Amino acid sequence: MRVVADIPHPEIKITLLAWNGKYLIKLELGPFEQTYKVSEMDVAGDEEIKTWLDEEFLQQCMEQFLTMRKNLHEARRRHSF
Repeated sequence: MRVVADIPHPEIKITLLAWNGKYLIKLELGPFEQTYKVSEMDVAGDEEIKTWLDEEFLQQCMEQFLTMRKNLHEARRRHSF
């Protein structure tokens, strides 16, 4: 696995990786992680993928992180002894 780029963002750690014929867009916030896989054959290169990381996409990812946190919290609450 090769790191193609670390993309600066004030809240989310964003890493673009290349592995096994795919680009991986890895987003991390606290203990949570989202990974999006894109075939290298479907894009012109890593610069194209970087353009996808616009405000709307990152806002939706942030909302998904909040949903992930809520889901984990509720699962822990349901199974607490």
